[in-house]
Amino acid sequence: MKFYLVSLAVGLLVGCIYAMLGVRSPAPPAIALIGLFGMLVGEQAVPIAKRLISGEPVTVSWFRSECVTRISGVTPPPPAPVDNKAGHDRAA
Repeated sequence: MKFYLVSLAVGLLVGCIYAMLGVRSPAPPAIALIGLFGMLVGEQAVPIAKRLISGEPVTVSWFRSECVTRISGVTPPPPAPVDNKAGHDRAA
């Protein structure tokens, strides 16, 4: 959460500097956000291409753990514990 607040504070500071200098921001906000999103997604094209070139599969679990976390900035939850008690008793 701290990174979001720092980012917001820096954005506000830059906005104030723009206003004091009498200039407009370089891009409308929606276009700037779409551009940033494109940059984040584009960064993930290289690891996917490397994986495909090396012959490794691009699975959903790999994509979620490697790409989605970098695009969204949110760490995925830990995997659920495996229940090995599916009707099987093991005698010791």
